[in-house]
Amino acid sequence: MHKRPKPKPAVHATASISFGGLFRVDHAPVTVPDRRVVVNGTERPYLRGQRLTLKAFLDGRRFEMTTLQLRYAGGHAGKFAAILRPPGSGYVSVVVTHTANREMRGFRTSRGFRSLDEKVGPGSRGPFVKLVQQRLAALHLYTPQTGVFDSRTALALDAYHRMLGWGHAPTVDPATTRQLLNGAGTFRVRYPGQGRHAEGDLSDQLVALIDGSQVQMIFPISSGKPSTPTILGSYRVYLRTPGYLPDGMYYSDFFIRGYALHGYDPAPDYPASHGCMRLPIPDAITAFDWLKLGDWVDTYYT
Repeated sequence: MHKRPKPKPAVHATASISFGGLFRVDHAPVTVPDRRVVVNGTERPYLRGQRLTLKAFLDGRRFEMTTLQLRYAGGHAGKFAAILRPPGSGYVSVVVTHTANREMRGFRTSRGFRSLDEKVGPGSRGPFVKLVQQRLAALHLYTPQTGVFDSRTALALDAYHRMLGWGHAPTVDPATTRQLLNGAGTFRVRYPGQGRHAEGDLSDQLVALIDGSQVQMIFPISSGKPSTPTILGSYRVYLRTPGYLPDGMYYSDFFIRGYALHGYDPAPDYPASHGCMRLPIPDAITAFDWLKLGDWVDTYYT
């Protein structure tokens, strides 16, 4: 009499999860509502025909449930992937499970990230403000990483809108956030052969401090009004004057005759000066400390 062979024991498997499309603030993974997040996972060992279930929760409330198909990834591994879009702000928990069957035991693995509230304004603080400042800095818009929506954050946002061709706005809205997180916006360097230099784009009312072809910092400016336009061309800094001058010029880099890049109050979001490139007072010392005697200053319309 032949004995029936014993069935093979169910395989014990494990899975791991990682995310694509997230940012990090204070070492924590974050995103914003409705932004695409890729969930990638690996299961070991791989068994053909096995299926997993993914559930996603926002502050404990489920907003996604889907069946994951495994694909062979070489060796003993299987891969799976899914796309999520958090429907709001809060903590997002992603849970992947396998229901036990004759071939494979059941298991559960989870991982999470935070979807940040985008509603901020002057004086706001927290991780979303830090994320905005981080992304502005990545595009070389000058803003200290304070975690507080302060005057320099507003100036950097104003400069960012100018760079995008969106006009003047010292605020952040969903469209601005989307562009920031996508890395949109570039200051196009016109004179990379000049080494350390400043370029004033009078069309966008921006000045960039540049090392060769690498933009270091971008600031909003107010150039000469129509009756007293800013002189166009390429010049060298010939005189540097720290502090205030009697006419209110603040930390001034003169590049030809009486034309200078300097701080001034006001420095509105339109051409208003007597020919100089006015910087907002909070930005003036930073720009002055970067420029040196003999550096080129270029002014042009694009």
